[in-house]
Parts: sequence; structure tokens; C-alpha cells
Amino acid sequence: MPAVSRAARRRGLSVADWGAAIAVVLIWALNFIVGKVGVMQLPPLLMMAVRFALVSALLIPFLRPLPGRWPLVLALAVVLGGLHFGLMFSGLRSVGAGPAAIAIQLTVPFSALLALVFYREKLGIWQLSGMVVAFAGIYLLAGEPSHPPSRPHFLMVVGAAFSWAVANVLIKRLGPVNPFTLNAWVALLACPQLLLASLLTEQGQLAALQAADWHAWGAIVYMAVGASIVAYGLWYHLIGKHPMNSIVPMTLLSPVLAVGLAVPLLDEPLTASVLIGGGITLLGVAMIQFLRPRLPEPPLPS
Repeated sequence: MPAVSRAARRRGLSVADWGAAIAVVLIWALNFIVGKVGVMQLPPLLMMAVRFALVSALLIPFLRPLPGRWPLVLALAVVLGGLHFGLMFSGLRSVGAGPAAIAIQLTVPFSALLALVFYREKLGIWQLSGMVVAFAGIYLLAGEPSHPPSRPHFLMVVGAAFSWAVANVLIKRLGPVNPFTLNAWVALLACPQLLLASLLTEQGQLAALQAADWHAWGAIVYMAVGASIVAYGLWYHLIGKHPMNSIVPMTLLSPVLAVGLAVPLLDEPLTASVLIGGGITLLGVAMIQFLRPRLPEPPLPS
């Protein structure tokens, strides 16, 4: 990833960069909405297998050998492609898009804990306090009294956040890699894993594929092209061009937008528990992310 120049620091974001940043935040927020639409018609693991088949097909030109890195790439394909996306969208079937978008932010405290274990990165009082605040917010979010999410499915989303945190450790060990090349290999290697998992744990796949309407197929195309390719490409362009502390804060707008969009588009209730629990969670995440001398790499939304 290219270093950020002093000139770029002085210039700040151009109008085009602001547009790109807003587009990324909006694409990732809508990803939870369209993902929810998709899993209501298609088995989640099957849907992810089809998504990654499309991503790998579109990114064939970026497939390049990665000598000496195959063990880490294979591990990343399992942890990120298989576990993170499998758990995330399986959980989304019985968890609202808004709460799921907030819960996935637990990747930040999980990543901080794993950085402490694997890289001996120090945690200050603000980071430790932020972890307590974030998990307290998730506890409130999971305890929504009027429309409680399925506890097993909510835990799947939390497990997806932890899987993403583990993936961050693996990506850091990989070192510099073209993001589209890495994305292509993860998609190609994750597809058969998810397909096998679907065959072993899900039912009615052929019937679901035949009955799926344009909403479900549109959701797959959106997730593959919009979330996996366009948004990632714009994001890496922005963080390669500008300081992290001018870009990262925008990512916290994504779950806020997801909650707001889920109300009119999915008819999800906007209750006190969602507002309070979500706000507390994002406050804790912000404390971990920003109240430290150096900013960590942010997790990328599903």
C-alpha cells in the first residue's frame, strides 16, 4: 500500500474523494439490507457460495501466484471466506440487519485483544474501557425486549466478528499483497468450502434456487460486485492516498446508516434497546479505534 505523502495530508479529501468515501459507507450499509433480503429466499451458505463464485469469476485477471504465502492464504480463505461470511449471513437470517451491522463492529475489540496476544501491542486504559463499553452495548442490543433476536443466530454474528479479527492477524502476517489478488484467491478457495457446508447442513437448495426472484439474485450481484469489488477498490484507493485518521472515522457511519435504512426498507423496529445498545457499542468501538497514539487497521464491513 503506498505511503501517504505530505502533500496529500495538506490537501485533505477532494470532492471526488469525499464522493468515494460516502459511496463506500453507503454500499457497506446497504450490504446488510440486501443480504437480509437474500437470506430470506436462499440458504445462507449456498448464497455465499454463489456470491464467491461470481467474485472469483470477475477477478480472474487478478489471480497471480503468491509463492511462500499459500498456507496463510488457505488459512485466510477458511477463516474469512468460510467462517466469517458463513457465520455472518447464517446469523443474519434471524437477526435484524441493523443490529447485525452494529454487532459486527465487535471486530475492533476482538482485533485489539488478538494484537495483544500475537503482537504484544499494548492496551491503554481507554482501549480497555472501550472494550467493556462495547460489550455492554452488545449485551443490551441482544436483550432487546420487544423483538429479541435469536440468541444462537446473534452469537453467530458475534462469532463472525471474531473470525474477522483472526483474519486481520493473518492479513498482517501476509504482508503487502494486491487487494484484488487476495480477494480473488479468497473467493476462489472459499466457494467450495461454503458449497460443501451447504450440502451438509442446509436443505432445499435446488428448490430455493428455482424459486428465487430478482430480489435474491440482485442481492448476490450487489454483494459480489458492489460490496466485494467496488467498495473494496475505492477503500484501498482512499487509505493509500490519505492518512488513516481522515478516513477511518467514516466507517462508523456504516452501521448507523444500516440501522436507519433497515427501518423503511425492511420494516425493522427502531426501539430504545437498538438505539441505546447500538450507541453504546459504537462509542466503545470509537474509544478503542481512536483514543490511542496510532490507529489500527479498521475492519472492513461484510
